[in-house]
Amino acid sequence: MSAPAGTIDRTIGRRRTFFDGGIVAHVSIADPFCPELSSVLAEVAVAGRLPVHAGGTYLAIEGPQFSTRAESALFRSWGASVIGMTAMPEARLAREAELCYACLAMVTDYDVWHEQDGPVTVEGVLANLRAMTDAVQAIVSALAGEALPECLSGCGNALANAIATSPAAIDTVTRERLAPIAARYLEPRSGS
Repeated sequence: MSAPAGTIDRTIGRRRTFFDGGIVAHVSIADPFCPELSSVLAEVAVAGRLPVHAGGTYLAIEGPQFSTRAESALFRSWGASVIGMTAMPEARLAREAELCYACLAMVTDYDVWHEQDGPVTVEGVLANLRAMTDAVQAIVSALAGEALPECLSGCGNALANAIATSPAAIDTVTRERLAPIAARYLEPRSGS
């Protein structure tokens, strides 16, 4: 298992923001995973006797695909410690929605950099996923019973200074679409 701290987003075909079409916002994603939630997630996994590598960088790629040897070597040279297809744009969208977000990645293979294991196969990946299913379910159940820590990282107010569009310039349709995550920031201010 891996509980990464950072991410490199190499996805291109996914919706990456809630803030398009009439509004611009730039949330800080310097640290994409909430450190407090990540810590609790790793602690619960370790308490369940699962090996967890905390920290490192998650590389998100488009899927479904496996890497070429050249890509795998490049990704390792970038410092990527785990490659997956699911942590982005989720981390970015969670930050825009002011939610704490963490990642616990199930490592299923060594990609193709680990040449003595041979190329990655669907059968091998699925076998490793099946072997980890009970452990992951136990982690989710245990985490659901935990009191989550107070977030000291600012996830809950990530939009406070992120919206670049003047509230007075935001149309009603955009305001209504974003109300569930940003209503408190979209009211026109006096003098706007």
